Amino acid sequence: MSHSLLQERSTFIRAIRSFFYQREVMEVETPVLSTATTTDPHIDPFTTVSQGRDGEGPERLYLQSSPELFMKRLLAEESGAIFQLGPVFRAGEISTIHNPEFLMLEWYRPGFTMEHLMEEVEELVSNFVDLPSIERLTVAEAFQQVLGVDDLYATTAEQLRELALSMNLPSAAEMELEWDGWVDYLMVLAITPSFAHAALFLTHYPASQAALAQISPEDSRVAERFELLLNGVEIANGFRELQDADEQRHRFQLEQEERQAEGLETIPMDEKFLSALKEQGLPDCSGVALGVERLMMLSMGKEDISEVMPFPIRQV
Repeated sequence: MSHSLLQERSTFIRAIRSFFYQREVMEVETPVLSTATTTDPHIDPFTTVSQGRDGEGPERLYLQSSPELFMKRLLAEESGAIFQLGPVFRAGEISTIHNPEFLMLEWYRPGFTMEHLMEEVEELVSNFVDLPSIERLTVAEAFQQVLGVDDLYATTAEQLRELALSMNLPSAAEMELEWDGWVDYLMVLAITPSFAHAALFLTHYPASQAALAQISPEDSRVAERFELLLNGVEIANGFRELQDADEQRHRFQLEQEERQAEGLETIPMDEKFLSALKEQGLPDCSGVALGVERLMMLSMGKEDISEVMPFPIRQV
C-alpha cells in the first residue's frame, strides 16, 4: 500500500471516530477471542486452542466474527450508546469484497428505532460517499419490483424455484433448497444486481432471516432488520435488537439445527450473553455493523478490497 493510500486510510478511520465522539457515543473494546461465537450457519468461524484457565487443560477458542454479543453484554450493564472499531474474522471469505480479516464498525443506540438508526447510518456514510437520498424498499417490495412477485410470503419454495428456472439462473435446476434458501438465492443473483448503480436501504427481512432482531409489530412475518446496499454491495446490516432471552435461545437452537442439517459443526451458544439478556435485560435499542473497507473502496474509487488494506490475506 502506498504512503498516500495509507494516509487516506488513517484519515478515514479518524473521521469515523470523530463522527461518534461528536455525538457522545462511547468507544469500547471487547475480546477478539471467546469460548463461544455466532451460531449463524452462513458464517464459518476461525478456531484456536489455548492452554486453558485454572488448570482446566486445553480450551477451544473462537476468533470473533462480530463484537455483537460482547457489546450487548455491555448494554445490559447500562453502558449507554457505544461503538467499536476493530478487526473481525470469517473463514473462507476471499473475493474482491471479502477478506478473512477485516475492519468492522459496530454501534448500538438505546432508544433508537430501526428508522432512527438508518438515518444515522445515512449521515455517517454521506461523509465519505456523495449520495443522493437513499431509497428504501422492503424485501417484499424488492421482489415485487424486480421479479413481479406480488406477495413474497404467499409463495412456496417450489414457486420460487420455478421462478429461478424461468430466469435461467446458474445451477437452479440442481439446487434443493427450502423457502429461505430460494429467497437468499434470488436475492444474490437477481435482486441485488438490479440495484448495482443505486443507494438502497433494504428493510423488513423475513423473520426467519434475522435471528437477533425483533419481529415487526405490524407484520409477524417480517423482522426489523435492514441492509444498506451501495452499488450492489452490502455495506451495513442492522437490527432493532431482540430483548427476549427465551426467544433468543430458541433462535440460536434453530440455527444449531440448521448447521447440523447442513453437515456443519455445531457452535457453543454464548451462555454468558444469554444469562445477561435473561438476568439484566437489554435496553430497547437498535444496532448496526458496517464493513469499513467496503465503504473505503467506494469512497476511494477502488475495485478490490485488497487495494484499501495494508496487508490483505494474499500478502501475509
